[in-house]
Amino acid sequence: MDPLRSPLLTDLYQLTMLQTYLERGMTETAVFEFFVRKLPENRGFLVAAGLEQVLDFLENLRFTEEELDWIRRSGKFAADFADRLEGMRFEGEVHALPEGTVCFADTPIVQVIAPLPVAQLVESRLINLLHFQTLIASKAIRCVLAAPDKLLVDFGMRRAHGAEAGLLAARACRLAGFAGTATVLADPLYGIPVFGTMAHSFILAHESETAAFESFARSHPDNVVLLIDTWDTERAARKVVRLAPELAEAGIRIKAVRLDSGDLAEHAKKVRRILDEGGLRDTGIFCSGNLDEFRIAELLAKGAPIDGFGIGTRLDTSADAPYLDSAYKLMAYAGRPVRKRSEGKATWPGRKQVWRRLDGDGRWLEDRLGLHEESHPGTPLLVPVMQGGKRLHPPEPMEKIRERVQDGVRRLPEAARRLRAPEAPRVTPSEALVDLARRLDEQAEAAIV
Repeated sequence: MDPLRSPLLTDLYQLTMLQTYLERGMTETAVFEFFVRKLPENRGFLVAAGLEQVLDFLENLRFTEEELDWIRRSGKFAADFADRLEGMRFEGEVHALPEGTVCFADTPIVQVIAPLPVAQLVESRLINLLHFQTLIASKAIRCVLAAPDKLLVDFGMRRAHGAEAGLLAARACRLAGFAGTATVLADPLYGIPVFGTMAHSFILAHESETAAFESFARSHPDNVVLLIDTWDTERAARKVVRLAPELAEAGIRIKAVRLDSGDLAEHAKKVRRILDEGGLRDTGIFCSGNLDEFRIAELLAKGAPIDGFGIGTRLDTSADAPYLDSAYKLMAYAGRPVRKRSEGKATWPGRKQVWRRLDGDGRWLEDRLGLHEESHPGTPLLVPVMQGGKRLHPPEPMEKIRERVQDGVRRLPEAARRLRAPEAPRVTPSEALVDLARRLDEQAEAAIV
């Protein structure tokens, strides 16, 4: 079985509920919405991501014979449960924010409209896919805001939480505006440019730094980026200067040097001086090593002459905010709006829409959350992307999604874009939505009595 497409990649309670729904004939249409309840600290907005993988999962949803055999053998379900699942497919609707849309707390990011059993079954995997890429894209765009004119490369696969996380992080970073990734498989899978040169082990395997530099340059003449901090950073920079004329005679240009340790700001300033004095003014400086948006902003504020950054562990794990308080909740069933009232986790009821209003200069003014049958000024953000279990459009080109991200961020208030203590815009509920929630609360109170 394919573990990443298997409907068994779920929580057990999805299957236990599914059996009961089928036994009780509870198969009418349900509306579920994925949203984030509250933004993490130092997040003024989110970037919606992961829709492409969700649509692929839904379109291919089915139980294989191997999976059905496990259900029969597990002893956890009724004897006929596996037979009921044999022909199950997702044949519902999906409405969603287009990938790359800037959004906030309480905004439905994906809305699933389908018979209750299958809409419930897909919950865990949909959260898994949407949560992670939205989390990483929302971290990556902050790096772009910290260094808008610099080359940014995802370096985090080796410490990502598993193979899929490493690949999807590369995708999310690219959507957010990164130049590319060090993860090779991201190119054949997603068409993401890949970057990389050498590790410290390459230097140590040679008899000297100069020998390592020359060996690499002659082997990869179009991609000469030399790692210079294995022993003494400034001394290595001088070796690069001395080697440059010899390489130039062979038509080889040293594109950049990389710094990976120490006081990066001070090293970058000293190395820049050495390179300039040695005639290598066009050789860039690329830095890596435990970087994130905060560290990048500090380095640039110190005037560090750095041309690009490789950002790894802290990005691919979103180290300062490693999760989003996200949820996939039932909003309506069989034409009846429902509302969860749990303390600290109450939901707005019913199938919804979000309208975004801009001012005369095209800047963000308001997001209004209301019932889908309402009409409000602005652009409705949730659009149909799947009907009858089939995509309505082919996958969007990544460049189009990148443009959507940049356009959305440009329209935000400056306070929402701040790296520290941002002010997150609030989504305003409509009067009709507030009134519906009040009426459902009154009904719930009356039922208790």
